[in-house]
Amino acid sequence: MSDILNLINAGSIKEKIKNGKREDNRGFEDFRDLEIKTSVLSSADGSAWVKLGKTEIVAGIKFAVGTPYPDSPDEGSMSLNLELTGISSPDFSTGPPQIDALEYGRVADRAIRSAEAIDFKKLSIVAGEKVFIIFVDCIAINADGNLIDATEIAALAALKNAKIPKLDEKNNIISKEYSDKKLELLNIPLSFTFEKIEGKIIVDPTESEEYASDARFSLGLVKDTVVSCQKSKNGVFTEEEIFTMVDISVNKYNEILKKIEALE
Repeated sequence: MSDILNLINAGSIKEKIKNGKREDNRGFEDFRDLEIKTSVLSSADGSAWVKLGKTEIVAGIKFAVGTPYPDSPDEGSMSLNLELTGISSPDFSTGPPQIDALEYGRVADRAIRSAEAIDFKKLSIVAGEKVFIIFVDCIAINADGNLIDATEIAALAALKNAKIPKLDEKNNIISKEYSDKKLELLNIPLSFTFEKIEGKIIVDPTESEEYASDARFSLGLVKDTVVSCQKSKNGVFTEEEIFTMVDISVNKYNEILKKIEALE
């Protein structure tokens, strides 16, 4: 039933886009309202809640002690995952990770890595033997479109909120005790996702707009520098459209950055 309703709604969305309108009356280059709160999970080493329009994501950070990769013996690592469950949308189900969750999580993860936002050498405990591994677990509470950007912002806010645990004499984590050091973010990579509908480009799509679109393009930016990108769906973008999306992202970057920098 939801697939039928989505197809019917997609036709309405396309008609509105043709006439230069969006279902929520935003301009094609306008983001929805963004809210961010940190320290929302007492059991996490850092956490954040993000609401972008009606889309809601909760992100939690946990540090673990593990073995470094052979090719980077003096560096820690990070694992970012997004979980989409039936509570967030009737189009998602419980069980093994879905393709969408894997794609969205990887796009957010890639922006953070490509921007070198974290100095992984500072997560080394004993070179070649023990390092900190950061697990970033994101869960969609409500999925109303643009999960990539919402996940990216939630992950960054949680990382900014994270505290590094204390270690005992054997370099094992001491539960509920933290060092004086906080995790330092060297750069703030932000994600900007666009959809192409009836030849028009829109930013920060709702779920209905995503169903109506022919192509998706996500950019990861640090200030005015592109650090990552991902193209999805069968439609295509022209070179001019890609440059336009970059310009829009650069113009919107500081607006979102200020909200993240204001977090304690």
